[in-house]
Order: sequence, then C-alpha cells, then structure tokens
Amino acid sequence: MSRAFVKESDGADGDALAELQVSPHRNLVTAEGLAQIEAQVERLRGELSAARAAEDRATVQRVQRDLRYWSERQRTAELVRAVSSGDKARFGSLVTLVRPDGRRLEYRIVGEDEADPAGGKISYVSPIAGRLIGAAAGDEIELPDGSAEILEVR
Repeated sequence: MSRAFVKESDGADGDALAELQVSPHRNLVTAEGLAQIEAQVERLRGELSAARAAEDRATVQRVQRDLRYWSERQRTAELVRAVSSGDKARFGSLVTLVRPDGRRLEYRIVGEDEADPAGGKISYVSPIAGRLIGAAAGDEIELPDGSAEILEVR
C-alpha cells in the first residue's frame, strides 16, 4: 500500500524524538552560564510534571529529551572563575576592540550555551574568540569583515 494513505504518527505513540546533540568541546561555563543551565533544568522539571499531569505524551517526550540534554550539560559543566587580570584575553574576559573607522565592539568570551553574538557574548570555540584568546591590548586581530585593534581586556 502507498504511504500516501497511511496515517502518520503524531509522536504520541512512542516515536522517539531525535536527541539534541551535545557539543564535543569541553563544557566551560561562567558562573552566570552555570546558573542559566541550572535554571533551565529546574524549568524543564516543572514543565515535565505539568505535562505528565495533563497526560500530554508528545510534550512529555519533548521535555524528557530536552531535560536529558540540559542535565548532561549540567553534569559536564566546568565552572571557570573570573580572573581580574586584564593582560591577555581568556575565557570570561570582556574585550573592547576598535575598528579602523572608529567603531567600537565589545565581546565577552563565554561558554557555548550562554553565547549570544547579538548581545556581545561569543562562545570560546568560535573563530573570533579563537583570535582573541591570548591577545592583549594593542594587538591587532583579523575579523571576518576586517581588522580591529584590541583597546582593553577586562
């Protein structure tokens, strides 16, 4: 029989959802990043209880999958304490750059789960962070769209 005439499962009959992929990189986190992971785990536990009470199997499956991911991220988290030394950029540093046209950029180097490029937070495994880590004020780095000089590392 053609598959066109067979009812597709809606996921509520036990079809497994694809697991969320866990990064192969070390799970370095700032204190803020660890707090975000812990909050995510707690939120998902509450959501799971509510979905079970409502007997919503599809939501239970989705939340269980998400909870497995975030629980693993919590289990493997390596807290990196902030270092106040501003000599060279490292994990947790806030780096201020200036472009040749005078525009300033600020990037904080953070863990993968807390990265928010639009908010100035970049993952330590990103190409830009790779160029920043180990660099100091006065160094020039190449960005995808041109060069920039490091003004300050905090």
